[in-house]
Amino acid sequence: MEKNDNTTGTVSGIIANLVVVDVDGPVGQNEICFIAHGEESLMAEVIKVTGNQAYVQVFESTRGLKPGSKVDFRGHLLEVTLGPGMLSRNYDGLQNDLDKMEGVFLKRGDYTDPLNREKKWSFKPLASKGDEVVAGDWLGEVEENGMPHRIMVPFKLEETYTVKSLVKEGDYTVDDEIAVIESKDGETISVTMVQKWPVKVPIKAFQEKPRPFRLLETGVRCIDTLNPITEGGTGFIPGPFGTGKTVLQHAISKQAEADIVIIAACGERANEVVEIFKEFPELDDPRTGKKLIERTTIIANTSNMPVAAREASVYTAMTLGEYYRSMGLKVLLMADSTSRWAQALREMSNRLEELPGPDAFPMDLSAIISNFYSRAGYVHLKNEKSGSITFIGTVSPAGGNLKEPVTENTRKAARCFYGLSQDRADSKRYPAIDPIDSYSKYLEYPELQKSLEKNMGEHWLDNVIKAKDVLLSGKEANEQINILGDDGVPIDFHDKFWKAELIDFVVLQQDAFDDIDASTPLERQKYMLEKVLSIVDTEFEFKNFEQVGDFFKRLINQLKQMNYSEFQSDKFNGFEKELGEMLQEHAVEVKQEEAV
Repeated sequence: MEKNDNTTGTVSGIIANLVVVDVDGPVGQNEICFIAHGEESLMAEVIKVTGNQAYVQVFESTRGLKPGSKVDFRGHLLEVTLGPGMLSRNYDGLQNDLDKMEGVFLKRGDYTDPLNREKKWSFKPLASKGDEVVAGDWLGEVEENGMPHRIMVPFKLEETYTVKSLVKEGDYTVDDEIAVIESKDGETISVTMVQKWPVKVPIKAFQEKPRPFRLLETGVRCIDTLNPITEGGTGFIPGPFGTGKTVLQHAISKQAEADIVIIAACGERANEVVEIFKEFPELDDPRTGKKLIERTTIIANTSNMPVAAREASVYTAMTLGEYYRSMGLKVLLMADSTSRWAQALREMSNRLEELPGPDAFPMDLSAIISNFYSRAGYVHLKNEKSGSITFIGTVSPAGGNLKEPVTENTRKAARCFYGLSQDRADSKRYPAIDPIDSYSKYLEYPELQKSLEKNMGEHWLDNVIKAKDVLLSGKEANEQINILGDDGVPIDFHDKFWKAELIDFVVLQQDAFDDIDASTPLERQKYMLEKVLSIVDTEFEFKNFEQVGDFFKRLINQLKQMNYSEFQSDKFNGFEKELGEMLQEHAVEVKQEEAV
């Protein structure tokens, strides 16, 4: 780490993790400094500068720190180290490798190298001597866990350079020189496999960032069918404790159409993070046949780690995502839970004695969340390839209150809202995503509408809207039945209610622990939605409300058996044939396609 001898300082005040430093020279916003504390050096970040005083947030416990301690400013921002060897790693918010640390608790002032400097990587050149290159261009690649890891021209370079020399195919460490590039002025720069980048500055090594247009297949029906997220899209999952956020995150991580998965556990309770560490290495990867952890990086900051490091963890995770996106890879970034990140922002804002916003959160919370979410997206790279970061955050509102500031401000930034319902969770309707309150704004995008028409058929969107209408009218019918009683409403109210239940049980509910039902390909989702809607369109005749419930329960059971069977298998077709016979029992007029 380079040292800036010009600026030093002395601690003059301490308010928990906020330390006031009297400085003797220039310092910059978000600059990194180290505070001497005995034999330890505590890492901190400048968050406010007033005159000759710098307010710094310390990424460690400040217990025992006293005024008069010396501070050394480094002249650079909070950075991450980027290079091969980051997959399957468990990092903290400052990118310390947790697997290299000893003991149950992290030692204060103990920082580790995020990369393995001794390991040799098999390098294959992609550029040639004499090529003109700019920041982010690919010079070569190495293979990591079956994934191509591109070695790029450092992002910080702004000019056009010429490749002066490039090593031959062979085995090299990350610190070996693999290329020399030359500027127009004749200045030469040595390039290794490692580069550093400040976490709070977006990496913009791309040509353009169009609006997302392609559906990201997650295998989760209530997302893909009703409220799809796009590749490069943003979404968030708010929900009270116990509504299944973690299982849903695991399902999306495992099944989504992504090359790289990054999990940011930013301030969750330690036992929940331990579950991620224990369960992720055991999850089988349906895409590669290996373990999911082989293409996953975990950034962990539990709620008992320093609050400032919790804030850094989400930025560290996003920067790693942008790095992999620049390689032309599809990245899925999951943050759990951004409420804890917002609480870290609130804590530092309060210590700075800033004017508080709603619930004492910072006044600019909305802007901070929007800026962060805007770093996700689908991009066209300069070499005509494309990459993407799809970001899904979870929010843990206190008491399940979806009107609190973090949820409300995230709602403004994210395009998809997957609200988890306590009632659905209590009645074991998983995933507990509320089909009425949840939405995807991407369905309004003409780009996605065209893509869905092409890949899913011209009537797909009409069918999705129709399914939502049936669910809404079913909810209204259920409310009437609850008020007036089963025999106090006409039979068609029961018909509406049970047709909505049909969609709920067959399309929305899914068994994350069943080998077949856990993930549903889009072709099967389309087939089953059309099957269910054709039943909804069928007019039935019943003598009383008991007959309605009994009949639809049998239909639901039959369709669920189809969900648990291999698609288009003999077993599946057998259940479908029996379903056709059932429908004839009460159908006034059976549709032609339902005739068996």
